[in-house]
Amino acid sequence: MSSARDLALDRMREAGVPQPAVDTFARHYDKLAAGETGLIREADVEPALPEVDLADLDLDPDGEEARAALDATVVITLNGGLGTSMGLAGPKSLLPVRDDLTFLDITVRQVLALRRRYGIRLPLLLMDSFSTQDQTLELLARYPELPVDGLPLDFLQSQEPKLSEDDLTPVTWEADPGLEWCPPGHGDLYPSLLASGLLDQLLEQGYRYAFVSNVDNLGAVADGRLAAWFAGSGAGYAAEVCSRTEMDLKGGHLVRRSADGRLVLRDSAQTAPEEMSHFTDAERHPYFHTNNLWFDLARLRAMLDETGGVLDLPLIRNAKTVDPKDKTSTPVIQIETAMGGAVELFDDAVSIAVTRERFVPVKTTNELLLLRSDVYEVDAEDSYRLTKVVDPAPVISLDKQHYGLIGELDRRFPHGAPSLRRARRLTVEGDWTFGADVNVVGDVRLPDEGAPRTIEDGTTLSG
Repeated sequence: MSSARDLALDRMREAGVPQPAVDTFARHYDKLAAGETGLIREADVEPALPEVDLADLDLDPDGEEARAALDATVVITLNGGLGTSMGLAGPKSLLPVRDDLTFLDITVRQVLALRRRYGIRLPLLLMDSFSTQDQTLELLARYPELPVDGLPLDFLQSQEPKLSEDDLTPVTWEADPGLEWCPPGHGDLYPSLLASGLLDQLLEQGYRYAFVSNVDNLGAVADGRLAAWFAGSGAGYAAEVCSRTEMDLKGGHLVRRSADGRLVLRDSAQTAPEEMSHFTDAERHPYFHTNNLWFDLARLRAMLDETGGVLDLPLIRNAKTVDPKDKTSTPVIQIETAMGGAVELFDDAVSIAVTRERFVPVKTTNELLLLRSDVYEVDAEDSYRLTKVVDPAPVISLDKQHYGLIGELDRRFPHGAPSLRRARRLTVEGDWTFGADVNVVGDVRLPDEGAPRTIEDGTTLSG
């Protein structure tokens, strides 16, 4: 009789999952079965401050060092998400965010602008999922100039079976067999680069560095100074970190492992519930991990050669239900890893402090409304870079019941976002629809009045 482990591995092979991903899953399955939780205890780590600050780098962003480093760089953008938490059915990257341009449109135009500015190759590779690939490639067809050096525009992340919580067998869900599978987290970047052949292809064509970020972070641009610094540092890996605000307290951060002094990425899922007060302590851990990272492609290839194609990334044990919308469905464990977890595998890994302009994520409709507002500008004539006009940005808190989904947000802001340049905070409780040309000034709270209300055109809300 086959073991639960064998059943899971056989299911992956039958589905055509590449061998590096199967081997990686097997490594983490063994850890899970042995009782590992992936938790990182506060007593075992020390705070980690960045070794370098981008603001202190005396490098010419238009100099030859920057140009040469960017010409040896590939931009890899994570594009596997559907944005289901915000009510989206398609790829999150196809959500319009500025002047009818989507996340993906702006990302592509940022890369093309850098090519023009520096006269370089700079390929853009998207790590897609089975759910995002077709629609993504359809949009990219609008940019016939995007492919470079015969490289594809995307590669697929792998998939793995969800495991029944009670015995770690691959779960069966006849109501929707697609729910039996899950992505393995963005740590799958490394085996997928290897399995696709792209890692070797990039090295053969003279690329040496990778800059990686999430597609929903339009602040993450392949900056010339950062590229020049990373190439000159000789480091194998660099993580961008940023000062924490109250919006970032639950974001992952870097710590130093007391046992060996190595940088380690700690996420909320790797923190015991009783230690969340330490995790969110911004005085003890004042920087968070932006999920923007740089790594040396040749060093990665050598590391994979040594390990038989498997990177021993820290385990993230994610407890869910097989149908995430049905909390009464079968409890499952999803084995995940984070790409930022690779920081501890490089003995010369460094972190660099960057400004807030390099971290503009959209995980909720709160952040989407802010991005759509006049707090930000996009240079549509040249670089397509995002610029924050006011600092700090106001804190947005919208009632989840009425604004948590994209359709509900759009319905209540039919004329777009209000002016937020003079706002410190906007808190909306209850059901409010905003008219055109509304201005928010200071700290504004709209209470729940028990019935739908409307803010008339041209209103100035002042708190």
